[in-house]
Order: sequence, then C-alpha cells, then structure tokens
Amino acid sequence: MNKSAAQMFGAVALAALALSATAPPAAAQTPPTPTVVRGTVTAMSPASLTVKTDKGPQVVALTPTWSVAVMKPVAIDAIQAGSFIGTAEMPKADGTGVSLEVHVFPPGVKMGEGHYGWDLKPGSMMTNGTVGTVVAGKKGSRELDVNYSYGKRHITVPANVPVVQISPGTREILKVGAPVFMKVDKTSTGLVAGSVSIGENGAKPPM
Repeated sequence: MNKSAAQMFGAVALAALALSATAPPAAAQTPPTPTVVRGTVTAMSPASLTVKTDKGPQVVALTPTWSVAVMKPVAIDAIQAGSFIGTAEMPKADGTGVSLEVHVFPPGVKMGEGHYGWDLKPGSMMTNGTVGTVVAGKKGSRELDVNYSYGKRHITVPANVPVVQISPGTREILKVGAPVFMKVDKTSTGLVAGSVSIGENGAKPPM
C-alpha cells in the first residue's frame, strides 16, 4: 500500500469511528441517537481515558486500534456541492434547519448518513449527507440542501458557526487537558471508543 493510499484509509477509518452513527435501514426509519462523550481529558493510559464532562467524570476504554481525528477550522467555502458533511442543527417550525456547526468529511468518505437526534443543545439534530445546491445567503451565510438516502434537509449555515475539516492525527498529540469528543459504544463493562476527536491547537471540537 503506498503512502497516499494508507493516509486515505486512515482518514476513512478515523472518520467512521469518530462521527459515524448507525446507518438507517432500507425503510425510512430515523436512526437512534448516538451516545457521545464530550469534555476534558483528566487522566489517560494506553487503554483508557478519564474525561471531565458536564455530567461528571467518565471513564472510556479505548480499542486496541484507536485513532485520533483532528478537527481543523476551514472557511465556510469548504462546504461545496458534492461535499459529504455532518451538521448539528436546530430544526425550525417550517421544516428547515439552522446549523450549530459543520464538519466536512474527507473526499470519498460517507459515514453516519441520515437525520437523527443529537445532544449539542436541547432539541438539536444531526444531519449527515451530500450537499446539493449551495447558495450564498445573508451576511456571509450559506443555504444548503443536504441529501441522505431517505430524505433531504434545507439548512442555513450562519457565517459565524464553526466549520471544520476532519483530518487524521497521531496518538501522541492527545494530552491530559485536551478537550475531546467521542462517539462511544455501551458494553457490559462500560463505555468504549475507537477514535478520539480533538480540535486543532487545543481547540474544543465543535460537535
């Protein structure tokens, strides 16, 4: 495997673990809300992290192949027709949504597709899909149609919301004190994660 192929494989794997949710079945059924852990790392070992969250300390076991995803800020123009994105959004009464953040997946990576519950704010949702038409809106905002296998959302991205690109990182850059985001699985022995998302230069991951 050449270097570029290996990097792409790594990006696909980390994006899948960091941000994926259960894919929807063939029928138009809303996937369940994923379980996530957000907070600041207070202790770490090769096999686990202890994270200070707004619900108290959480210990998360790490799989043997755990990876690091870095959320790098990009301009709103990175959201283009054909991009596969995820966006935490607040639904409006008219059936559209307003983004709280946007994360742009690496080219060719499509994970967590659908529209499902999220917990960034009360009542928020997550929409992952392929961007259709992009129209410049008021005050630097963008108007998007986001398409997924069983539906479509029209979403406004305000100019001031965080927009990040998912990039592969190394385990060495994860330190005590770092703000992190993890999608976790609940097991009989506790919470388990296969990837840890961090912001670039110590920033808080926006999702």
